[in-house]
Amino acid sequence: MNKDVLKTCACPLDATLAVIGGKYKIDIIYYLFGRTLRYSEIAKLVTATPKMLAEQLKQLERDGIINRVLYPVVPPKTEYSLTPLGEELRAALLEMYKFGQKLYAVNEVKPKCGASEDLARLQ
Repeated sequence: MNKDVLKTCACPLDATLAVIGGKYKIDIIYYLFGRTLRYSEIAKLVTATPKMLAEQLKQLERDGIINRVLYPVVPPKTEYSLTPLGEELRAALLEMYKFGQKLYAVNEVKPKCGASEDLARLQ
């Protein structure tokens, strides 16, 4: 992460939000828990435009949250996975996920994602 940006953060929570607060960043991190995905696989899971997805991936890589591996083949193959620092977000995102499940239950709304399969992958 850019140290100048980090210095402007008032507290550790601000620093965390500076890293994961971008649009689609939490989704990207969430989908990468426990697995490596190609760009095209992430694009199918995240409803971002190609430009926005590429920008968010670059920012997460710059901040040390994800690894990007480019294979020199035709067509180019790019794979993404979480770094050890990115994996540290698992517990926080798991709690956010559980809170979201409670919100759905309280409001009697069915989530669009496969909630039970996803929770098992996160734990």
